[in-house]
Amino acid sequence: MSCQIIYIERISEKIVCYVGTWAVYRQGLGRFDIENINPFLCTHLIYAFVGINEDGTIRNIDPYLDLEENWGRGHIKRFNALKAINPALKTMAAVGGWNEGSRKFSIVAANHTLRQRFIRDAIDFSKRHNFDGVDLDWEYPAQRNGNPAIDKNNYAIWLEEIRSAFDREGLILSAAVASVKHSAEKSYDIERVSAALHFLNIMTYDMHGAWDNYCGLNSPLYRGSADNIDVQMQLNINASIHYWLSQGVPKEKVILGIPLYGRSFTLLDPSCNHIGAAVSGPGIAGQYSREPGVIGFNEFCEKQKSEQWDIDFNEEQKGVYATKENQWIGYDNQNTIAIKMEYLLELDLGGVMVWSLENDDFLGVCFDTANILMRIIYSALYNSTDIPTVVPTSATTAGVPNECTAEGFFPNPDTCEEYYVCTSDGRRVDFSCPDGLWFDPLYEICNWPEQVNCHLFTVV
Repeated sequence: MSCQIIYIERISEKIVCYVGTWAVYRQGLGRFDIENINPFLCTHLIYAFVGINEDGTIRNIDPYLDLEENWGRGHIKRFNALKAINPALKTMAAVGGWNEGSRKFSIVAANHTLRQRFIRDAIDFSKRHNFDGVDLDWEYPAQRNGNPAIDKNNYAIWLEEIRSAFDREGLILSAAVASVKHSAEKSYDIERVSAALHFLNIMTYDMHGAWDNYCGLNSPLYRGSADNIDVQMQLNINASIHYWLSQGVPKEKVILGIPLYGRSFTLLDPSCNHIGAAVSGPGIAGQYSREPGVIGFNEFCEKQKSEQWDIDFNEEQKGVYATKENQWIGYDNQNTIAIKMEYLLELDLGGVMVWSLENDDFLGVCFDTANILMRIIYSALYNSTDIPTVVPTSATTAGVPNECTAEGFFPNPDTCEEYYVCTSDGRRVDFSCPDGLWFDPLYEICNWPEQVNCHLFTVV
């Protein structure tokens, strides 16, 4: 499958896109591989995650996925090869994440020798794998088994040291940071942190979730009238962004976080389903991600094709939620994301960050085009519906059916390198594996040729 590559001139605002690389292990239409990334929809792609060791070195959390050694999948190499398609793209490695916790970060940040070891290893890691920099995802300094007495200052010192070394090497330094005041003020010396970072990915989501005893929007733009106590009044994008700006962060460094997933709840009383209604715990899990209380936009839009959900827009908070029997989901759709982009442009912020690409309708299962949410973001920043893309030419041959008869992933019977996806409404989308890889129908991935029984499906 050959490709026509369309280039356009970019503007200064950033579109920072995290990729949850473990989504390649999901089943069916939820499986998200490197080839599902359109490298023109983002200015910065962030590979999530790599880990940190107590000795200050970086580790591959999933070496089989990340690397090529021992017949690995070579995700990192393929990820960074996207820059050959879009030379303007920047790629970064996210170190940490929620599951990595805080303790090891706290140990490294407290010791000058360990901090310097991390810096050397981060530079070596970036250059060895062709990353343009590192995104530090310590969640969070002085919290979650960190050291409340010293983390805040040590984090600032560490970032300052990293930035000084990265500037000499021409590398980018960003960080994912807590959004709301009551958390951010515990963790950050904001003036120093913002000076050290090239930009800050502010996680303006997870405002409400299964940890609450009532349902609330995942990422409301404004406070609701029922948010009367101080902590509740902070749980919205507007309060968070203005807090960070009030602490002296230059607006061009503020990257507004938008979730491409929703938070679900189980209502105590299905007849009482307004925002703030009592809940008994997390709601349904996404059919691919399988985490109770969390559902990707792609997962929910698929459900809507066969299930009847009531959708309500809350004018006060500029948020949308869906209900069905005792299930309640607060999420973002095309409308709410468009509103958030208007807000971002009005404040003249530095750009937008999304968590994460695999949660969009990346195959176009629900809509006529793939990546509907990312396209709204791109169109808003570029004031254009002319979305740059890699345009596949037809891969259909005499040995490949023109119409789909079943949903899923299928090998092209005429060539080992190509495969196609059939969506639930019978549409077909063709894909090609990266150079040197073949499609593996057993695992539904692009794999090393010696691992694939290509003769099982090649037309003879």
